[in-house]
Amino acid sequence: MHKFSLKKSERLSRKKIIDKLFAEGETFFAYPLKVVLLETGLPVDYAAQAGFSVSKRNFKKAVQRNLLKRRMREAYRLNKQLLYEKTGNKQLAVMFIFSGKEMENFESIEKGMIKALKKLSRKLT
Repeated sequence: MHKFSLKKSERLSRKKIIDKLFAEGETFFAYPLKVVLLETGLPVDYAAQAGFSVSKRNFKKAVQRNLLKRRMREAYRLNKQLLYEKTGNKQLAVMFIFSGKEMENFESIEKGMIKALKKLSRKLT
């Protein structure tokens, strides 16, 4: 039985870790998502901390950006066990960046999230 929750401590929020993630992290694409990851020691009990971002350049209205971030968080929350099964004792900082130019429905975002999480778990093994 998996817990389908996304607690505050599972979200990436420390500026120091985010800066290090973008400076030293690996990047790959799983359309419509760009994923930046870094193996790091995190101050929490979870295997991964995730952040979600949408470009202000492509989506001018905050309502659109927030909707896309909500959809990404939900897709991650429902499918994060794909990543957690493979992490072992490693801790990751992961940022999911929406790279599409148009609004996407939840199904396509979830498909991209599943593809990204599978690619992430392959990189870890």
